[in-house]
Amino acid sequence: MIRLKNVDLEEKDLLWNINQKYMYEMSDIYLDELGEDGNYSYEYFDEYFKDPTRNAYFIYNDDTLVGFALLCPYSCMDLNPDYTMAEFTIFPAFRRKNYAKEAVNMIISKHPGKWEIRYHNNNERGKILWNKIAEPYNPQILKFGDEGTVLLFETK
Repeated sequence: MIRLKNVDLEEKDLLWNINQKYMYEMSDIYLDELGEDGNYSYEYFDEYFKDPTRNAYFIYNDDTLVGFALLCPYSCMDLNPDYTMAEFTIFPAFRRKNYAKEAVNMIISKHPGKWEIRYHNNNERGKILWNKIAEPYNPQILKFGDEGTVLLFETK
């Protein structure tokens, strides 16, 4: 059974490590560059442990860590959402089991309000997931530059 767990300060290093693996996986889409220290830059990472408007979740299937999610209220388009899905992944070994859909629906029900979800149009898995998630809420669909899409919707 899928469950969410708030990431505690003592788990910060674990979140950093798995976020680095996620950023590596996504680097072919987002063209992130590896830093001289062998890590990808994540400017706002520490804010998830300081800013009370941000949320960091580990996603578990029973007792197995299968992914994570980072939420914040900061819009890429200055649209003032309550929540933005800043980062989200289910680890490759656990995909195609509906864990992503179940986890996102849990997150959305835990955080009702105005949502903004952005994805790169070359991220086929992300495009499919986020459009399925947003569909019941009749999202407003906006272009973000030449390669992005933003979904805006509200939940209760």
